[in-house]
Amino acid sequence: MAAPKKGRGPAGGQSRPGRALALILIAMVALTGGMFWSGHTTPRLGIDLAGGTSITLKAKAEPGQESAVNETNMNTAVGIIERRVNGLGVSEAEVQTQGAENIVVNIPRGTNEKQAREQVGTTAQLYFRPVLAVTSGAPAATPSATPSGKPSGSPKPSASSGATVGEKSATPTATASTQGRALTEALKAPSPTPTASSSAKPKATGTPQATPKPDPATAALQQKFTTLNCLDPKQRAAAGQGVKPTDPTVACGTSGKDASGKDVWEKYLLGPAEVNGKDVDNAKAGLDQRTGQWIVDMEFTDAGSKKFQSITSKLSQQTEPQNQFAIVLDGEVVSAPRVQTTLSASAQISGSFNQQSAQDLGNILSYGALPLAFQTQSVDTVTAALGGDQLQAGLIAGAIGLGLVIIYLVVYYRGLSLIAIMSLAVSALLTYVLMALLGPAIGFALNLPAVCGAIVAIGITADSFIVYFERIRDELREGRTLRPAVERAWPRARRTIMVSDFVSFLAAAVLFIVTVGKVQGFAFTLGLTTLLDIVVVFLFTKPVMTLLARTKFFGNGHKWSGLDPKRLGAKPPLRRTRRAHAPVDAKEA
Repeated sequence: MAAPKKGRGPAGGQSRPGRALALILIAMVALTGGMFWSGHTTPRLGIDLAGGTSITLKAKAEPGQESAVNETNMNTAVGIIERRVNGLGVSEAEVQTQGAENIVVNIPRGTNEKQAREQVGTTAQLYFRPVLAVTSGAPAATPSATPSGKPSGSPKPSASSGATVGEKSATPTATASTQGRALTEALKAPSPTPTASSSAKPKATGTPQATPKPDPATAALQQKFTTLNCLDPKQRAAAGQGVKPTDPTVACGTSGKDASGKDVWEKYLLGPAEVNGKDVDNAKAGLDQRTGQWIVDMEFTDAGSKKFQSITSKLSQQTEPQNQFAIVLDGEVVSAPRVQTTLSASAQISGSFNQQSAQDLGNILSYGALPLAFQTQSVDTVTAALGGDQLQAGLIAGAIGLGLVIIYLVVYYRGLSLIAIMSLAVSALLTYVLMALLGPAIGFALNLPAVCGAIVAIGITADSFIVYFERIRDELREGRTLRPAVERAWPRARRTIMVSDFVSFLAAAVLFIVTVGKVQGFAFTLGLTTLLDIVVVFLFTKPVMTLLARTKFFGNGHKWSGLDPKRLGAKPPLRRTRRAHAPVDAKEA
């Protein structure tokens, strides 16, 4: 078998460039069709180009915890708010501190902007508290804990727990805590009453029995519970403010809607928190297959499972309403399920949820509670006028740069510039289509730094063409014809292009990881266009060059092809010659 001739590339590289061109053509058609099918034919724009909302939040510490407003907690809050907003699919949101007490959140206009505005300042302090008493939300002179734990004529929410049922505790407990017992007894009997042993006829000792007096804290809490008006939004918001998790408190919660569609409010007297939001490992919205209602499923950490098992073991021994635990989010009762048996690993929040509210609650609980409470200082609408002017200036600069690159290619490379221009057009088309598709897919939004990254990519892509063209010219200067020169130049050019693009992509990846906000847009665009440069050079530029090398215009070295051997100073063609031998004498022969 004859050995393959040196200096020739693989057969597929010369005779079958159509395969690579067909592959990239199919990819372009599929991506473009997907763009039109999705309905997103333009890239999503960032806040500097499309406008949006800028929210300023001011941290406020609870009474006695002024030192909580520190750099560590502020940075933690920034991270949580950013994850919440991005968890809704709102990318390119900017979350940063301003001074020692303020956080500024910039949300681009677009999908889920309203949800993001509602969630950025939500503290999401979640507690599981035992219910000591519950009654109608309106203020009353004498509160009462009805046996059913609900006011007359008002529907109770179908709050339930979807956790795995465990064994009941062997030792029943009277109440969730000693303090909870005292408060419950005080609410059941607002005025001082004798003990159970004194309810019988008193002994004739001549000394009247003294009735126990409630302590001042209990009396104050009872008074607060009595006068609380859950129909007043201000009182609802202030009901549990400044209360430590270890102290009992009062709170409001809805129990459904009345015939007119208005919320029916109830007020709760709650014991100390037994489980908090940090014990929740994961939370997500789902549809209850039995009732068809939206719910939020929660999974606890190992420590949270033990706490949850302990509290449900205690509550399962009680009668209503003290067999309920209230799920309190930011001071408001979102659900108060009854406990019938011991529960452990997971729980379910149900109530008056729709799909959106269930997903919002699951998103908030999944990313954790803010370490501080925040007050909204300002909500401003950002217009895109300034960004539009800057974008116009950037596009003009990009057009000028692209025009100068094309002029240089035409003057220096002549006919080869056609290949470079077609390759730039393919790269631009793929970049645009991918940006349009990545908007709804991963929340990518095009901002001014991202536009700068795309302009820089023009130079990176043009550099790859120049490397390949110069390698071909070097082969022609050595005296080879065009077709062998195209194949011999490719391995060396390919190696140089790969190393150059790898360095660019590595720089973009590092920049994307270590930065935040708009700079990430620049890094992402730079990395994306660098990858597309490799795709275009391998699947378009090289195959097209192979096909054009077979034409007379390029193959014969026309003076306008950019590959004229005379203009390049090529050596004479390499030819094999036989050695000349001196004539030999007949005698010597």
